[in-house]
Amino acid sequence: MELSSVVLTTGCSVVFFRLVNYGVSKVSMPVSAGRNAWKWRNISASFVHSSITAVWAVLCFFLHPQMAEDLIETYSVFSHALVSFSIGYFIYDFFDMLLNQKVSQSWELLFHHVVAITCFGLSVLSRRYIGFAVVALLVEINSVFLHLRQILRMSNMSKGTVYRVNSMVNLGTYVVFRINTLAWMTRWLVLNRDKVPLVAYTLGSVGLAIMTLMNIVLFYRLLRSDFLKSGARENKKEKEM
Repeated sequence: MELSSVVLTTGCSVVFFRLVNYGVSKVSMPVSAGRNAWKWRNISASFVHSSITAVWAVLCFFLHPQMAEDLIETYSVFSHALVSFSIGYFIYDFFDMLLNQKVSQSWELLFHHVVAITCFGLSVLSRRYIGFAVVALLVEINSVFLHLRQILRMSNMSKGTVYRVNSMVNLGTYVVFRINTLAWMTRWLVLNRDKVPLVAYTLGSVGLAIMTLMNIVLFYRLLRSDFLKSGARENKKEKEM
């Protein structure tokens, strides 16, 4: 993909998620979600992104298995488009939160998006590390259940069987596709230190360290909220997640 194609794909992605947000606003929502209509629209758009990206990332490795053997140089338009598409989502979501939520409530996700946009931007512009970026996007498999959890909570469905099953699947996929994936990426980066330029290595190391810390904290919150039955104060924090 040429630079113009990257810009076009990213721009179309931003517009697409803005349209998803608008479309959700025109569909009836649960009364309980009406108390925070913006959050409902934001989570719905995030759910759409994770659903698309989860399938797309798996297909990237299925259609181009050689990418798993060389995460640096192996390139495909299909995978490049996925990373560009996700950059567009992160740009959309960054401004959606910045304009509609207090920075004190969303600074962690805003920072996460800046790191993701920077790292993925380096990948699409250099046309290298595309495989590494796609591995990172495998975490979206878990995000499907993470966002569904929020949707169920906002719909006042946090007491039923559906929520309980989703909580177990969410925690399981969290360990496999978030914690394990981040650990594997860190190990890969260390083992391939001599193949990665200093700037990319530093950016990747800092980014992974930040992501790992944030995900460990989130895992603890999820475990405490859904399985350890913490008090109302922790549940209140969870509603802000």
